[in-house]
Amino acid sequence: MLKIALAQDDFLVGHITSNRDRILASIERARDELGADLILFPELALTGYPPEDLVLRPGFMRRTETLFHEIVQAVHGIDVVLTYPRADGDKRYNAAAWIRDRSVLGTYDKWDLPNYAVFDERRYFVQGDTPLVVEIKGVKVGVLICEDTWAPEAARAAKEAGAELLLSSNASPYYHDKHIDRGQVLKARHAETGLPILYLNCVGGQDELVFDGHSLCIDGHGTLSPPAALCDEVLLHVGFHAGAGRLEYLHWPEGETDRLPVTWRVLQRGLTDYVRKNGFRSVVLGLSGGIDSAICAALAADGLGGESVHGILMPSRHTSELSLILATEQVDLLGLATDTISIEPIFQAGLQQLEGPFQGRPENIAEENLQARARGMLLMGLSNKFGHLVLATSNKSELAVGYSTLYGDMCGGYSPIKDCLKGMVYELANWRNEQSPAIPPGVIDRPPSAELKPDQRDDDSLPPYPLLDRIIELYVEEDRPISDIVEATGLDEAMVRRVAGLVLMAEFKRRQGAPGPRVTRKAFGRDRRYPITSGWHDSGVRG
Repeated sequence: MLKIALAQDDFLVGHITSNRDRILASIERARDELGADLILFPELALTGYPPEDLVLRPGFMRRTETLFHEIVQAVHGIDVVLTYPRADGDKRYNAAAWIRDRSVLGTYDKWDLPNYAVFDERRYFVQGDTPLVVEIKGVKVGVLICEDTWAPEAARAAKEAGAELLLSSNASPYYHDKHIDRGQVLKARHAETGLPILYLNCVGGQDELVFDGHSLCIDGHGTLSPPAALCDEVLLHVGFHAGAGRLEYLHWPEGETDRLPVTWRVLQRGLTDYVRKNGFRSVVLGLSGGIDSAICAALAADGLGGESVHGILMPSRHTSELSLILATEQVDLLGLATDTISIEPIFQAGLQQLEGPFQGRPENIAEENLQARARGMLLMGLSNKFGHLVLATSNKSELAVGYSTLYGDMCGGYSPIKDCLKGMVYELANWRNEQSPAIPPGVIDRPPSAELKPDQRDDDSLPPYPLLDRIIELYVEEDRPISDIVEATGLDEAMVRRVAGLVLMAEFKRRQGAPGPRVTRKAFGRDRRYPITSGWHDSGVRG
């Protein structure tokens, strides 16, 4: 039996010294504790993924090469498949090295360089074209890197080169039900080659991306394993019986796959890693008594501990007593640090200062937004004084149509529910409360309101959220034209056109917003890249 360790781990982008130490520790543990013959690491483990423009810096590449050779010299008693950015003159490759007894037996350069959605690999790397197959304990093993597994050519070439087993090294970011897509890909490659495949994914939040782990295997008979641990670092251990094509799962903790708990865990991991990897120890947010800030507070408390979450109540003349009661109730439920700071003096001072320029004009969103910006100013003041990271609390529905205040409630360094439509926010709140009380039921039951003017409700300005969310799904996430949306849903054409127009007009706001974890197939940010200034007319809607 060939025993293979799979390092489902978190490698911090750019921290190559720390990554080297983590790699060496995993090699030692796989060899000495597990008795593994071989250990596989995720895509670009030495530098973290994606290193982006770091690989364009000569000093970074030289340091990477130096630490790579240090690892090579430390390898003995176990084979290692290690991934790193390889330089060859002025060319760079997304590469995997097969290391045995302080020597590199062969190098594999990634064939398929993705250049869609969140990926930009053709900006950095040159495409490979040669398979790598190495024999170990009588088994010929081929190597693939991430996107190579999603297309048939590289796997077929490895098979033709004699491979009896494929190792797939991945940095595959999460979106809803990604484990299903991965399983379908493995089934397709197995159907084409007949080969078993070990698919290793990394773990951790990296800016807008969250790598969820959920590693997979498919054996020689086409049977899929359950996804491995979700968002957790674990040294997986698999035995391969070559004659039978059978996989023996020596250490394979199974991961959750239901959408709501998976989404919660991914959002929590993304938030926690962003805070900690960027050197913060605590967060601060405005706690309004509404659903969005309540969800963000619960996510932060789950990931960082309630004592590291500062929920600030910032009432104004339009804040209801119920909002203060509900916000205080959540503070008690989660054990948050808290303070109450009225924005009324700042708001009043702002109105007085603008009284001359505003004279003769009716009140509108200018006065409403003064309140949101007063809150943003206070949160940033607390951030500067105490070192907290400010959390922005807008959801995807609001960000899509610009129902948020630039430099107000959009103020923040991280936006935990940026890619969650309003309906998903409510689903997550109900699911989280089923685990233990975290969000007061009154927060979930009340009609959503910005509370920036008397008796304000979100549906005074927007279509009902179920309709709005459906339009956003089709227009933003699926890029469907307005005519198709009207035909597919039966919704009022004027409503669809209005929402589409709001989406296009709000692009300049979103471009200035904080990063947040991607959980859908098309998130605002690096996934969806529209020009701010544009003369494009989309079925009558000016772009």
